[in-house]
Amino acid sequence: MYHPYGVIPPIITPFTADGRVDYTALALMSVHLVDHGVHGLFPFGTTGEFYAVSDEEFVKGLETVRDAVKGKTDRYGKPIQLIAGCSHITTREVIRLIKLAEQVGGYDAVSVLTPMFVSQTQEELYTYYKTIAENSSLPVLMYNNKPKTNVTIAPETVARLARDCPNIIGVKDSTGDMTNCEEYLRLTMDVREKFNVIMGRDTMIYAALHYGCSGAVASCANVAPRVVADIYDKFMDGDYKGALEAQYRLAPLRIACGMGTFPEVIKEGLVMQGIPVGKCLDPIAELTEGEKAKLHQVLVDMELI
Repeated sequence: MYHPYGVIPPIITPFTADGRVDYTALALMSVHLVDHGVHGLFPFGTTGEFYAVSDEEFVKGLETVRDAVKGKTDRYGKPIQLIAGCSHITTREVIRLIKLAEQVGGYDAVSVLTPMFVSQTQEELYTYYKTIAENSSLPVLMYNNKPKTNVTIAPETVARLARDCPNIIGVKDSTGDMTNCEEYLRLTMDVREKFNVIMGRDTMIYAALHYGCSGAVASCANVAPRVVADIYDKFMDGDYKGALEAQYRLAPLRIACGMGTFPEVIKEGLVMQGIPVGKCLDPIAELTEGEKAKLHQVLVDMELI
């Protein structure tokens, strides 16, 4: 059974000026992140603007990321992990995306966000994830991003799914609520051999590792892959001081993400580093000149440019 670990960036989706997916830039970005120490890649997460691509772009994007890092390994000698974002509003549409990911092949798991717009009960969420898991040959990583969806998977629901569904192998917690994350961990202790909790808030990675999370899906790792990887690698080495220093170094970048509509700050940061990923698709606007100046200073202070 697959166990997600380490730093897995939700890789951005580069677009050309006319709004097409730039597959050449996507391949280069994939290699760049792996060469700078990340342990996996997660295309078509929230940071990857999953909601903006067609089926054709989804499939070709998954293929592009897979092929770009084929044969590469991480610091621990393990193949680069690949998680495909398969999120939609309805159960049947999620399953349809999973079938496309299965056809692509080469992926370790799929990540499934709670439905958006629809305000589900916990029983509906239980049925949603259980049905998806039963219809997927790939392990399923649940994804809770309450700030974006206004829907949350309660810890009791997560624990129930962890026990009832062999194919559900973890949950990514992007709530920013450390108590919620702790409860995910506490209530699934008895199934830890197959169930992992992944931190989804970049400023909380160090704390989450101490609590027992197995890693992080960190959007800012797109811009600062080595910094974020250092939080995990130094922690695993027992260098807690170094891990905490890396966490503190990362914090200003994550906080700066609040300046623009997510994930435009991530893309602008990459452009400032000379990595041509374009802007987010409309209606997301570019940062103002004042915001760009502030972001530029953050990157200078972090010694990223």
